[in-house]
Amino acid sequence: MKHGNRKKSTLIFVITLAAVLICFAAGFIMKEAYNRVEHTADFSGPELFSQEQTEDREDGVYVAASARSSTWTKLFDFNNEGLTENNYQAYTYDFTVTNDTNDRLSTFTFKVTFSREAFLASAWNGALEIHQHADGKEIVDTVPDLREFNADDHKLATVTVDGETFVVMNEGDYLIYYPSSSANAMEIPIEPREGTTPGCILYTAIGESIEDSTLTISYKFNRLLTSEPLFWVSVAGLAVWLIALTILIITSAQIKKYQDRHDRDNMIINESIETFTGFIDAKDPYTNGHSKRVALYTRQIAEELGYGGEELDKIYYVALLHDCGKIGVPDNILGKPDRLTDEEFDIIKTHTTRGSEILDSFKSLEHVGDGAHYHHERYDGKGYPAGLAGEKIPYIARIICVADSFDAMNSDRVYRKRLTKEQILDELEKNKGKQFDPAIADVMIGLIKSGKIKAGAAQKPESGELTRINK
Repeated sequence: MKHGNRKKSTLIFVITLAAVLICFAAGFIMKEAYNRVEHTADFSGPELFSQEQTEDREDGVYVAASARSSTWTKLFDFNNEGLTENNYQAYTYDFTVTNDTNDRLSTFTFKVTFSREAFLASAWNGALEIHQHADGKEIVDTVPDLREFNADDHKLATVTVDGETFVVMNEGDYLIYYPSSSANAMEIPIEPREGTTPGCILYTAIGESIEDSTLTISYKFNRLLTSEPLFWVSVAGLAVWLIALTILIITSAQIKKYQDRHDRDNMIINESIETFTGFIDAKDPYTNGHSKRVALYTRQIAEELGYGGEELDKIYYVALLHDCGKIGVPDNILGKPDRLTDEEFDIIKTHTTRGSEILDSFKSLEHVGDGAHYHHERYDGKGYPAGLAGEKIPYIARIICVADSFDAMNSDRVYRKRLTKEQILDELEKNKGKQFDPAIADVMIGLIKSGKIKAGAAQKPESGELTRINK
C-alpha cells in the first residue's frame, strides 16, 4: 500500500474509531443523566385501588393497593362514653409496586396522604416517615420498623387500646414509605417486569376505608448501558470497525507481499536494463551514464505531467533503453571528435531503427520500442527515422527527445564543453515547436528554473561547438 493511501486509511480508521468512542461515551452520559432523574407518578381513588387487570397499559412504574378482607374489630372509646360494641375494623393493605419497564428500578419511595382518620398498627418491610399535624404544627418522625414501635422512643401522637399502641393519622396526615434493601426483604432494586409488595395494618371506623386517599411514588432507574440504543450503535460500529481493520491488515499484508515481490522484480529488471545500457554507454567514455540520466530526466518530466505509479516506472525503463541501438554503431564513429561525414551520420541514425528491432522481442514492457525508435523525431517533422511530426510522434518519444537533448547540452562531449544554464534555456525556448513539443519543453524549462533539475557549468563552449547538439 502506498504511503499516501496508508496515511489516508489510518486517518479514516482513527476518525471512525473516535466516532464509535464518542457514540459510546454519549450513550454512557445519557444513561447516567437518565439515572439521575427522579420520576414521580400519582395514584388515587379507583386508580389506586382498582383490581382490574391492566395488561394494555404502557410501560411504566405502577402502584396498585388492595385491602385484604378482615374480621378484626376493636372498641375505640376516646371520650369514655361507655361504648360496648366494637366500632373500628382492621384492614391489611398491600401496596404492590410494579416495574413495567426494561430498566432496573434502583430506588423508590411513596407517600400516602390520608383522606380520613385512621390508626396505624403495623407495617412492613421498610421504614415509615410519619407526618402528623396538630395545633398548626407538624410532627415528623421516622419509625425504622413499626412492628417494633415503642411510643416512648418517639414524639408521635398515639393511642393505646387493649394494650396495643396505634399511631394516630388524621385527615391530611401522611406517611412516606422507604423500602428495605435487607437480605430478607430485598424490596430494592426492582428488576424489569418485576415488583414488590410492602404493606400495613390500620384501623378505620367500621364502614369506612382509606380508598379515597392519594399515593405519590417517586423513583429512580438504574438503566444499564446495554439499554441505551447508542450503546448498540457503538457496538455495531466497533464490530464493523474491527472487521474492516482485520480485512485491512490481511489485505495490507497481501499487498505488501505483492509489493515486495513487485519491487524485487523491478529491481532485477532495473539492474538488468542498467547493466545492458551500461555496456552501450561504455562504448563512449564521454557519454557514460547518459542513458540513466535521460531516464531520470524523463521520469521527472512525466511526473510533472501527472504520471505516477507503475506507469512512471514503465516510462523510466523505456527511456533507459532509448539508445540501445548504439550497440551496433562502430566505436570510431561514436567517439569521433571531429565533424561527422554524411555517411557516418547515416550510420549514427540507424541506432533508432536498430534499437526498435532489438526491443521488438521485449514483450513484457508494452511499446518499449517507441522510445528507441522515435526519440530523434522532431516536432516540425524534420527528424528521423520516419519524419513524423507533432501529435503523430508517440508521447513518450517526445518526452525522451527533450530529456535526451537536455543531457546532451548539459554534458561535456568529445567535441565540446557543456552549455551554461542560460544557453540551455535559450536552446529550449528557440526550439519549442521545432525540435520539441512546446508543452513538454515548458515543463523542462520549469524544472530547470525551479532547481529541480540542475543545469549549466562555469565553462562556456567555444565557437562552433554547438554544431552536433541537434544531430
